[in-house]
Formats: sequence, structure tokens, C-alpha cells
Amino acid sequence: MKSKESFMSKCTTFLIFAGPAVISFILVVIIPMIYGVYLTFTSWDGFSNAKPFVGLANYGAVFQDKAFWTALWITVKYVFLSVIFINAIAFILAYLLTSGIKGQNFLRAGFFTPNLIGGIVLGYIWQFIFSRVIVNLNDFMNLPIFAKSWLSSPGGAFAAMVIVTTWQYSGYMLLIYISGFVSVSQDLLEAARIDGGSSGQVTRYITIPMMMPSFVTCLFLSLTRCFKVYDLNLALTGGGPYDSTKMAAMHIYTQAFENHKYGVGQAEALVLFLVMGIIAFIQIKTGKAKEVEA
Repeated sequence: MKSKESFMSKCTTFLIFAGPAVISFILVVIIPMIYGVYLTFTSWDGFSNAKPFVGLANYGAVFQDKAFWTALWITVKYVFLSVIFINAIAFILAYLLTSGIKGQNFLRAGFFTPNLIGGIVLGYIWQFIFSRVIVNLNDFMNLPIFAKSWLSSPGGAFAAMVIVTTWQYSGYMLLIYISGFVSVSQDLLEAARIDGGSSGQVTRYITIPMMMPSFVTCLFLSLTRCFKVYDLNLALTGGGPYDSTKMAAMHIYTQAFENHKYGVGQAEALVLFLVMGIIAFIQIKTGKAKEVEA
């Protein structure tokens, strides 16, 4: 009898504290995702009531859509570069801001601020910078790199996407790396220094292995956020010039809402989700293995 009451008490406690979050997650994430998978088997145009069943035809259309695979390849390159720069800069800044320099708390808040700006607003701000401010610098510095807007060439626009993404997310990852630095045992670091370890050796052999949970978290967050980029892509480059910066999410939006091929768009979204999930899973497994070794 007591065990039954204890079980009911636990269920009641769970429903009170976690119930609203679980219900919201099911309604906002799980059910729409299941419905989206169902739509991949239909030729729904996004407006009509009829949703004709077409089987695997949409998935066949995905593999025949060269524009989607081009956009996905551009996205993979963008994610690869962005993740490297985001985490490298965030780690270096975190190292500096935990070394006891003056004003480090103010600097932490300052570096985090870009993450608070929405992607659309951020895109328009940097579009102005690349199109007007940087071009005007050429009048004073006379450098070929500033002669024209970066957004007017495929390479420049792609580089601009990577730069703005790095600027936006580095401050967020910075806080996670700072928590990793702070969590490293000072007694362990002191013991390593007493044994004759240099600052570089202590960082390489003690600090970095102990911070593997922070690396796993930051890599996962930066991977998933960069794969899903849309708002910044829309506001900064609009996919141009000549679709050279059109990421997968923007192509999916075009298919679903502009070309009215909602079933194909959902199928492409599912493919993007699987690619992102596989890469994130491999990254987490690799990181966790190194964490155990550490």
C-alpha cells in the first residue's frame, strides 16, 4: 500500500513540475514532427484541403533536385568553417577572461551581447557594414579588399556569412568555456605546476582534457545552430549572388512556400535533419569517448 502511495506521490510531483514542459514539448515538437513526416508522403501544396498520397515520390524528387544538394554542400562548408572559428575564438577568449585580467566581467557581458540580437536585425546591420562602411574605408586605406562590397561576389558573400555567424555565436560559447575553465580543480592545476609543468603543458594535458564536456556541448550547439541558419542568410545575402550563399534551410523554404511543393520541402527538411543528426551524433560519441579517456 505504501509503495503504491509512494508511486502516486512521485507521479503527482512529476506532473506538477515537469508535466507542463513535457506536454508543451509533445505539442510543439513531437506532434508537428510526426505530421511533417506524414506530409512527405503527400503532394500537398500548402493551401488546399486535399493531401493526395504519393508514396515515396517526394523522396525521389529530393534526389533529383540538384539545387538542394548544391545548397546542402554550401551549408556543410559554411558549418565546417563557422564551427571551427566560433569554438577557436570562444576558447581563446575564455582562456583570457579567466586569467584574472581587469574588467573581465564587463568583457564577458560585452562579448555575449551579439547573441542577443535577432538574426534578421543582425543581418541588416552587417549588410550595411559590408555594403557601405567597408567600401568607404577604401577612400582612406586604398586597399583592394575594401574596393567593393563583399556581398557583391560569391566568395566575399560566403566569407561575410562565416564572419557574422562567428561574431554572433562566439560570445555564447564563450560562457560555456568559461564555466569549463572555472570547473577545473585548482588543486590539480597547482599540483601540475609544482611538478614542473609549464603553462602550456598544464593547459594541454590537464585543462583541455578536463574541459571535454564543454567542448562537446559547444560543438553540438554550434553545429545545430549553423545547420539551421535561415534568418541571417535571408537578411545578409538573400542567398546571393547567384545562389552562391543559398543555404539548405532557405532552399527548403523556397520549395515549400514559394514553389508550393510542401511535400518535397518537408522531405528535404527531413533529409537535412538526418544529415545534421548523424554529424551531431558522431561528434557527441567522439567527444564522449575522449571525455572518458580524460
